[in-house]
Amino acid sequence: MIYEHRTYRITAGKAAEFLAIYEKEGLGIISKYATLIGCWVTESGPLNSIVFIWGYDSYEHRATQRGKLGADPEWQAFVPRILPFLEYQESMFLNPAPFSPHA
Repeated sequence: MIYEHRTYRITAGKAAEFLAIYEKEGLGIISKYATLIGCWVTESGPLNSIVFIWGYDSYEHRATQRGKLGADPEWQAFVPRILPFLEYQESMFLNPAPFSPHA
């Protein structure tokens, strides 16, 4: 299993609104293609950031699922709703160590 650590820096003061829209309109769509491990709002470091961790079986699985997500008309209609909130995006892949509880 691999994990994708995605960070979104949100316009100051807009995190709650972003999260509400994402939960109500986007989470159900993306959850058809990826497993949500967790979602956090930063309290230190780069502020106004929201971190998602998504689980995939492998890099190939992730590529396939992201392709399906990108082609999903519901997702295509949803993305413009959140773009105005985003100032920065980052994606990192995490491979669990052999002793990790989520290996």
